[in-house]
Amino acid sequence: MSQLPVSPRPGVRLAVDVGSVRVGVARSDPGGVLATPLTVLPSGARARAELARLAAAEEAIEVIVGLPTSLSGREGAAAAGAREFAADLAARLAPIPVRLVDERFTTTEAHEALRRGGKDARARRQVVDAAAAAVLLQAALDAERSTGRPAGQLVPGPAPGGAGP
Repeated sequence: MSQLPVSPRPGVRLAVDVGSVRVGVARSDPGGVLATPLTVLPSGARARAELARLAAAEEAIEVIVGLPTSLSGREGAAAAGAREFAADLAARLAPIPVRLVDERFTTTEAHEALRRGGKDARARRQVVDAAAAAVLLQAALDAERSTGRPAGQLVPGPAPGGAGP
């Protein structure tokens, strides 16, 4: 007997695909069913501040950060950067939860979808990060719907009573 899908928690979620040059951002609908690309930001401290602003403006219930790992599941420099980015974001956004979710193949899937949609390589380069964030977010939404639990690993926020950024 198959298990029926679980209704996701209501509320907008944001997802972030962290790159060394660009940060892709996607958002879900308020029902937590469908992810769509939102924007691409230049990497750096301004991206983190803009994400905090977006999370507040969208009244996000959580933010998903992609964790790049190798096919074997090992983490390299990019994963360390994503973990640091997520920790900083968790401190900025508290009490909004930030979760790390495996992002293997999201950029590949996004490139393929954009190519099928008729975008040439140059046009894809400008939007692929937001499309990859949407692929990541859709996978997280689907996982929550099938398991009844939020996807990924919760990033600890600041200690109670601790100073925020």
